[in-house]
Amino acid sequence: MTFGERLRTALRAHGPLCVGIDPHGVLLEAWGLPATAAGARDFGLRVVEASAGLVAVVKPQVAFYEKYGSAGFAALEDVLAAARAAGLLVIADAKRGDIGSTMAGYADAWLAPGSPLEADAVTLSPYLGPGSLHETLSTALRNDKGAFVLAATSNPDAVVVQRAQVVGADAAPGPSVAERIARDIGALNIASLHGGSPSTLGSIGLVIGATIDRTAFGIDDDALVATPILAPGFGAQGGDPADLGRLFGAVSENVIASESRSILAAGPNELAGRISQRAALYGGAHNE
Repeated sequence: MTFGERLRTALRAHGPLCVGIDPHGVLLEAWGLPATAAGARDFGLRVVEASAGLVAVVKPQVAFYEKYGSAGFAALEDVLAAARAAGLLVIADAKRGDIGSTMAGYADAWLAPGSPLEADAVTLSPYLGPGSLHETLSTALRNDKGAFVLAATSNPDAVVVQRAQVVGADAAPGPSVAERIARDIGALNIASLHGGSPSTLGSIGLVIGATIDRTAFGIDDDALVATPILAPGFGAQGGDPADLGRLFGAVSENVIASESRSILAAGPNELAGRISQRAALYGGAHNE
């Protein structure tokens, strides 16, 4: 099965909630864990154990492991492997973006079968140009993996770039940068489905914040028909699970609703209960 097919099946079985695995220092201290690679490993494994069977997707934040150097990457390898062994889909939140052989290296690191850092999908930054991600996206599709490309994010500083207009060859203003990215990825997904069912998801997704007005970026439902949507911003950042259907309309079934602090703040002993509680808040949200 392609990543898109696995994702569609998992979302229908478990709902849209994605649990972020973010072992930053404040949470490690609150959980009684050391601010070390070992502490981050223990944290991640506990989140995986609590999430298994309750949600479709987990999203380890790579930066909180990378900060500990080689020991941190070894800890992340264990967390990634445990999550995939538990039947969870794993999005490595690495936000990689470069050109040429460098992107090929990132693709092999995160998306090659058997890699120590193998995940089901990885987040990518497209801001070195439309062609810069070609190698990584090709590797993802070839290996039945996925990727999520930054399009319209919720941080205020991003607006000046993501809503800037693309200028055509005739110097006429065109779509926003975010809209261009969304339409390019949407076209790639449609092409990769080879006339499959409209209910099928492509394997290359977009990151669209839950706290922004995507129409202000020029991203409408037509651009997202076959595209998975990773939507950070639910929970502690202010996004309400009850609003998922209103925010994403006809494509709400494509949404992965990412929450981190709203869940992780419950602590290790109450974690599974909090995940179950938050997952229940999304009940029916895909079908509003």
